[in-house]
Amino acid sequence: MDVLSVTSEIYPLVKTGGLADVAGALPGALAAHDFAMRSLVPGYPQVMAALKKGRVVAGFDDLFGGPAQLIAARVQGLDLIVIDAPHLYDRAGGIYVDDTAKDWADNWARYAALSWVAAELAKGLVDGYRPRIIHAHDWQAAMAAAYVAFGGDTETRVVVTIHNIAFQGQYKADIFPMLRLPPAAFHMTGVEYYGGVGFLKGGLRCAHAITTVSPTYALEIQTPQFGMGLEGLLVERASDLHGILNGIDAEEWNPQTDTALAANYGAANTGKRGLNKLALAERFGLEINGGPLFGLVSRLTWQKGIDIVAANVDWLVSLGGRLAVLGSGDPMLEAAMAEAAGRYPGRVGFIRAYDEKLSHLMQGGSDVMLVPSRFEPCGLTQLYGLRYGAVPLVSRVGGLADTVIDANEAAVDAGVATGIQFIPVDGPALGEAIRRTITLYDRPDVWARMQRKGMKTDVSWEKSAGRYAALYNTLLGIE
Repeated sequence: MDVLSVTSEIYPLVKTGGLADVAGALPGALAAHDFAMRSLVPGYPQVMAALKKGRVVAGFDDLFGGPAQLIAARVQGLDLIVIDAPHLYDRAGGIYVDDTAKDWADNWARYAALSWVAAELAKGLVDGYRPRIIHAHDWQAAMAAAYVAFGGDTETRVVVTIHNIAFQGQYKADIFPMLRLPPAAFHMTGVEYYGGVGFLKGGLRCAHAITTVSPTYALEIQTPQFGMGLEGLLVERASDLHGILNGIDAEEWNPQTDTALAANYGAANTGKRGLNKLALAERFGLEINGGPLFGLVSRLTWQKGIDIVAANVDWLVSLGGRLAVLGSGDPMLEAAMAEAAGRYPGRVGFIRAYDEKLSHLMQGGSDVMLVPSRFEPCGLTQLYGLRYGAVPLVSRVGGLADTVIDANEAAVDAGVATGIQFIPVDGPALGEAIRRTITLYDRPDVWARMQRKGMKTDVSWEKSAGRYAALYNTLLGIE
C-alpha cells in the first residue's frame, strides 16, 4: 500500500526538532508492515543540495505565486517527492523564520502549497502513483486534509499527526481567497477559526483520523490546560484520536556502534561509559572528578522548563552535581545558562549551539538526562537517554510520563525503575527530584540496575509502526 508522508522537515536532510526524526524513521519502520511510504517535502536549499539524481514527475505554471516542479528521488534511503519552488523555499535563514528569527510572512503560502500538492498527488497527478493514505504532520501539512475533503476526493484517507499542538498556523481571513479552497471551506466545519484561517484546526476537522505522539498527550490535549484552544474539537473527535508513541531509529542511535562516542558500549559493559563521560567533561570544561554529570540537550524555551533548571543550578552544584547544557533559544534563557557557567567554572558548562554529533556524546557521557518540560507531546531526548544509559530525570507529562518508570521505592525494589519523574513542573519539585537523583546515584548497585533496565527498554519504532499500520488498514477497511 502506498502512503504519502507530508512533512516540512525530515532527518537527515533538514531538521529543527523531533518532527524531522520521526519523519525520517517512520518510512523504514513501516516497510516491515507492507506499506511503502514516500515523503513529500519542500525544496529548501539543504534538500535540493542533497538531490544527486532525480526525475521531474510534474510541473506547475503557478504554485502559489510562481512556477514549480516535482522531483522524485531516493536520498539516503528515503523515497522523496521534492517541491522545487524557488519562490517559496529557496531562501537564506531558517526554514520557518528569517535571519531575525521572525516567521516568514508567506509561510501560509509555503505550507498551503505543500498541502495542496499532496492532495493533487492523491488524485493521480503523477502517472502510476496514487497513494491511498496521506499522513500529514503538524500544521504545516494539516491542510492536506482540507484540500482532500473540499476537493471532491472520496477515496483518499488522511491522517493528521499532532507533534505539538502549541503550533497551529493561524492567519487572518484575508488569505482565504488565495488558498484554492471553495467558499464552503470558510466555515466552522472547515478551516475557519475565530474569524481567521486555522491550518491545524482545518486539518483536525477534516482528517479521517488524528494521532498524536503519546497516549498521555492524547488525553492532555482534550483539556483546557494543554489543548491550546482546540480541546473542544478534540473532545468532539475523541473516537478518532489515537495516542501512538514515537520511537527512535535504533541504528542511528546505538551506543554499541555510534561513531560520535569516545567509546562504544552496551548494557553488558556500561563501565566504558566512563570514557565518554571524561570526553564530555573535557568538551564542556568541567572537572573530571565529582558527582553525577547532568546533561541538558534542548531548545532553551519556557515550554522545556529551562527557567526552572536555571533556578536550581545553585542547588544542583551544592549537592555535588555537574551540569552540561547544549542548546539555543530564548535570549534570556541563553543568558541565564551562560551566567551559571560563568558563576560555576568547572561545575557548569554551556555550549550555545545545535550540534547533532555532540548530542550523541551528551547521551553517551551524561549520568542523567534532564527533560523538565512543562508539556511534552512525546519527547525523544528521554528515549535516547534510556537507550544510552543516561538515566532520564523528567516531568510527569505527556510522553515523558508514558516512557519513564519512576524510581519510587516499590519500583526500585522490583528492579523496574528506569528514571525519575516529578510533578508539579516547578522549581521546588525539580529541586527535590535532583536531590532524589543524586541519592540514587550514590547507590551504585541501584543506579547500574536502572541503567541496564533503561537500555533494555524497547524504544524502537517496531511496536508503534505496527499501530500506524493497523490504523491505516482500518481506514482502508482492511481487517
